[in-house]
Amino acid sequence: MGKIAYLFPGQGAQKPGMGKDFYENSPAARAVFDRASELLQLDMKSLCFEENDRLHVTEYTQAAMVTTSLAMTAELEERGLGKPDVTAGLSLGEYCALAQAGVLAVRDAISLVRKRGIYMQEAVPAGAGAMAAILALETEKVREVMDSMEDVWIANDNCPGQLVISGRTEAVAEACAALKEAGARRAMPLRVSGPFHSPLLLEAGEKLAQALAPVEVRDPVIPYVTNVTASYVYRADEVKELLRRQVSSPVYWRQSVEVMASDGVDTFVEIGPGRSLTSFVKKIVKGAQTVNVETWEDLENLKGVLS
Repeated sequence: MGKIAYLFPGQGAQKPGMGKDFYENSPAARAVFDRASELLQLDMKSLCFEENDRLHVTEYTQAAMVTTSLAMTAELEERGLGKPDVTAGLSLGEYCALAQAGVLAVRDAISLVRKRGIYMQEAVPAGAGAMAAILALETEKVREVMDSMEDVWIANDNCPGQLVISGRTEAVAEACAALKEAGARRAMPLRVSGPFHSPLLLEAGEKLAQALAPVEVRDPVIPYVTNVTASYVYRADEVKELLRRQVSSPVYWRQSVEVMASDGVDTFVEIGPGRSLTSFVKKIVKGAQTVNVETWEDLENLKGVLS
């Protein structure tokens, strides 16, 4: 077997009930949820386990997602499965990767994403920003169409055949129409509450930098790959600036996975709700072994892969 990467999903994968079976079965996972409730003065059980409107509101979503993925990871560590060769996360998921890599304490990762969510929510008035997934159109063609457009940008390069655009609501709608006319199979609006990973979030990044200033960051124990540059990070002194930029910079996920694969990673483990990252990896690295940890039962699958 080659190297193993642990991957963590971002905003959009959240769903009611996520992590509930871990809370019920794992003392280690339960401790993460309870600690997050105490830190944030939020009922994380209600937020993550029950149907509610707040779960899809950015200022709550981010804390809920990171808490859930880190709770699952805590159980992996209890079982001696917490030491991959590299780790990475899509957008918000990068905070889980930082905790897994030993760069951030779990409490700091959870506290920071709560602030990050609030700053991002406040950056653009509700309804004024949007994002959309563009399917089955070459990247260069997307860039060509959008070059003459204002207030809309490429936000994510997820995998071959899937880009995400972000910007002002009217501009995103115009871009979607133009990209479909140019040959995109679909231009699908995303269920998000803001124009994430666009220059419209620059102010949120500056506020996050202030929140990061007193936070202790450490050199990674496990290397991680950052969204901002699609490259490995080995030193603590790079982290805060990358996180500031990450809020408004594009997410180079496809390139990040390609970097890991070129370094010998052939097994990718997605930890958290959903299977989007697994789907992306399969399109980026042909023949890669993938496994999801989303439910308690999935732990047995992981044990089989890693043993």
